Amino acid sequence: MYSLYRSVSQKWTCPLISVQPIRGLVDEKFQIAVTNLPPNQKVTLHSLHQSDDTDFWEAFGHYVSDEHGSVTGFKDESLGGTYDGTEPVGLLWSMRPIPGSRHGLRLRKRDIFRPMEVCISVYSGHLSQGFSQQTPLATSVTERWYVAPGVKRVNIREKEIRGTLFLPPGSGPYPGVLDLWGVGGDFVEYRSALLASHGFASMALEYLTPEDLSLEDTDASYFEKAYQILNNHPMVKKDHLAVLGLSLGSAITLNMVSYSKVIKPQCCVCISGSHLMPVEKSLSELFELMKKMLWRYTCLAIIIIKLA
Repeated sequence: MYSLYRSVSQKWTCPLISVQPIRGLVDEKFQIAVTNLPPNQKVTLHSLHQSDDTDFWEAFGHYVSDEHGSVTGFKDESLGGTYDGTEPVGLLWSMRPIPGSRHGLRLRKRDIFRPMEVCISVYSGHLSQGFSQQTPLATSVTERWYVAPGVKRVNIREKEIRGTLFLPPGSGPYPGVLDLWGVGGDFVEYRSALLASHGFASMALEYLTPEDLSLEDTDASYFEKAYQILNNHPMVKKDHLAVLGLSLGSAITLNMVSYSKVIKPQCCVCISGSHLMPVEKSLSELFELMKKMLWRYTCLAIIIIKLA
C-alpha cells in the first residue's frame, strides 16, 4: 500500500523553481534551482523582461536534470540556447529582443528607482522559440536593482555643467568616476548608480543635450569643469578619480586624458570607441567631421565591393 501511494505521489509532484536572492543588484550572481523533475529530463530555463521602453527581452539555456530530478543553474552546464556552459547570470547578460521585435533596440534602465523585474521559468524539453505558446512547469519573479539601499542621487547644476552625482552610503570620501556615455539615446544614469552601489562616487555627465548650452559651446572646457567639480566635491577623495567612456564618451576620454592639463585621472576605461578625435573642437564641429568621414568610408566600401 505504501509503495502504491509513493509512486502516485511522485507522479503528480509539481516541479519547483527557486531564485536566490530574490532581490539583488543587477550584476550580483543569483542561484536558480529546479527540483521535483523526473531524472534525466530535458528542460529549458527561460528569462523574460519587459524593459522601460515596453519591449520584451529574453534569454534561455538548455539543461538536463540529474538523477535526483534537479537542475542547478549556477553549477550545471547549459547545453545550448543564448549561452553555453556554466553561467550563473547567463539568463541576464545574454538577453536579446524576442522574435518580431522592432529593430535597433537597446536594453536600458530609464527609471533607476524601479527594479528590473525578470520572470524566470522552466519549460519541458529543449525549446528555442514559441515560449509564449507554451505553459511553464514553474515560474518565479526576481528583482534586479541598479541602486543599492542608501545610495544618494544629487543633481549637479554648477558652472553650466549638467549631470547627476551618485554617492555611496556612509560618510566618505570615496574614489570618484566621471561617467561619459555615447550618442545612442537620452541621458543615462544607471551605470553611475551601479558604480555608487559598489563604493564609487560616480557622476553621469550630460554633455550632448545640456540645458542652456549648445553643441557649439560644448568643448574641452566643459569636460574640464565637470572633472574639477567632481574632484572638489567634499564626498570625493581628491585626486583619486577615474574617467569612464563609452562610444563617443570613449573618444572624449582618450582626448582629454592625452591633451588636457586639468584632467589627470588615476585610471581611464574606454569601451567601444575611437581614438581618432580632433583636439580643441566643439561637439558640433566633431559631428560634422564624423559625417564627412562616414560618407568617405561608405563611398570607399562601395568602390571595393564593385571591384571585388
